[in-house]
Amino acid sequence: MALSKADRRLRIKRRVRKIVNGTSEKPRLAVFRSNKEIYAQIINDVNGQTIAAASSLEKGFAKEGSKAEVAKAVGKKLAEKATANGVDACIFDRGGYLYHGRVKSLAEGAREGGLKF
Repeated sequence: MALSKADRRLRIKRRVRKIVNGTSEKPRLAVFRSNKEIYAQIINDVNGQTIAAASSLEKGFAKEGSKAEVAKAVGKKLAEKATANGVDACIFDRGGYLYHGRVKSLAEGAREGGLKF
């Protein structure tokens, strides 16, 4: 029986999460993408604590341009919040999504903002 798109993504996500764990030195940058919005968090998995978070739903966030441009802006905003909290390097967790389109734009925005991964 063929897997649905959501089940396939969940399977990939679980497989990756067995390997990718965030520590206090190198937390995990987790991405979630819906059809309209994009969300990103920097997580310390040892303490189970979110260090910084950004999304396209935040108050005062300009939603002009394509979804990829919005994702890049979310990445820059997340990097800004992370550096304010003392994080300069992280591990990228694409959440089972392909590294393409909005996920790639978010990663590029975070790199431009000063995060290393």
